[in-house]
Formats: sequence, structure tokens, C-alpha cells
Amino acid sequence: MKKLIALFAVSAMASTSAVAAIALSGSSSVSYDDNGSAASETTYDADLLVTGTAGSTTVTIGADVDGTSFATSSAAMSTKIGPVTVVADMHDEITIEDSTVSGGQIAEGADSGVTISLDAPIGDATVGVDNSGNVTITGTWSGITMSHTSKSAGDTTTASGSIAGMDVSVTNKAGATTWSLGTTVSGVALTLASSQKVTATFGLAGNTMVVSSIPAVASAAQDATNYSVTAVAAYSTVAISRSLTSGATLAATYSTANDSLTLKASVAF
Repeated sequence: MKKLIALFAVSAMASTSAVAAIALSGSSSVSYDDNGSAASETTYDADLLVTGTAGSTTVTIGADVDGTSFATSSAAMSTKIGPVTVVADMHDEITIEDSTVSGGQIAEGADSGVTISLDAPIGDATVGVDNSGNVTITGTWSGITMSHTSKSAGDTTTASGSIAGMDVSVTNKAGATTWSLGTTVSGVALTLASSQKVTATFGLAGNTMVVSSIPAVASAAQDATNYSVTAVAAYSTVAISRSLTSGATLAATYSTANDSLTLKASVAF
């Protein structure tokens, strides 16, 4: 009997040790949208994320659980072997667009793969290569973080940092440049992007109001890769978010695009 009790104790300790290396988190929300003059609708969302850690190895598995079945949404592993970091994306997400007027992707493509990075002795630079043969060099110099990826479809270079109290980010992809600026003026956080989108955030964490100006979207014809894009006129949104004592967050968003008001209650754990 004593041996059985001892065996049970060892088993319990082993199980406790295994569970201690697993973290469970997730989120859930319910939204009501009056859709302006159209019919109102209610939507739901619930997600779970399991994170397992053993030494320098981390595995994360995400899932959407609000549908009719448990659907995997992500699966990745990261580990270190000396100066080498290996990251494996093991979940092939559905990238094809179900709408023919959104400009989304026409054909399904694989987005899973493996990236291997080496902490090379080039100042603060890190060199990485993925299973597609793309080579990426990243590093931070004088407070500016830079990344350059060489690929057959066109090189991508990004630079970001804080200059005189202003957060600046610039990206050049295959010759096309985009940028964003962010700063705080009299307690109001302002952001401006090259797409002409402007946002202003008022208040403190747990009680905020965000005012956004969304630029117009021009129509575009369908090509071999993407569906056509439907033109959308410029519009504005006002979103108010409030943390409740129940642990949930209540948000109300008004959009001038269709004169709609959306109420959303969400919780993250």
C-alpha cells in the first residue's frame, strides 16, 4: 500500500511539473451591430491559446472554438541550438478570400515553413534564412531597428525608431514605400500613415476614445493573383472603450460609412 501511495505521489509530482510548463490563455467577445439602415446582426468569437515551454523551446497552439468544431488557427515552435534559432510555422492558414470584390487572394498558397536565424558577429546583426531561400538581416544601430529581406519577388527593407519623441516606421517593398508617424501632444496620441489614415487616442488605459479618419479606397481590376477591389468612400469612426469591474471590456464604435453603431463586450484571460 505504501509503495502504491509513493508511486501515486511521484506520478502526481510529474504531472504537476508538466502542467506548470503549460500556459492557457484566450479571449471571447460578443458584438451587436445595428448596421445603420440594414438589418442588425449579432456575432461571436472565442479563441484559445496553449503555450508549452521546455527550456529554450516554446510551442504555441491556437484555436477558434466558437464554430461548430474545434478549428486550429496557429501552431508554431521556436527553439535555440547554440547561436542558432529555429522557428517552425506548422499551420497552413487559409489565405484564399471568399469574397470576389475585396481584393483578396484568388488562389490558395502555403504559408507554413521554417526560418533559421544565426546570431552573427556583425555588431548587433542577426542573419536568418527560411525554407523559401529568403535571407533576412536585422539589427539595431543608434536606436534605429533595421531589417532587410532579400527575396525573388522583391526585396523588403524596414526601419523604425524614436526620433525627438516621434515614433517613425518606414517600409520599402519591391520599390514601393510606406511609412507611419506617431507622437503624443497634450496627452493625445496621434498617428499618421502614408495611406492618409489618421487616428487620435484620448484618455488612459481602461477608458479611451479613438477617433479615426479612414481614407477612400480606389477600385482596382482583378489580376492573376487578386480579385477586384470595390471602391469605398472615405469615412470616420469613433470608438469608446471602457474596462468594467467584472473583468470584461465594453466598447462602442460609430462609423459614418453606413451610419452604424457596434456594441462589443469582450474578455481576455
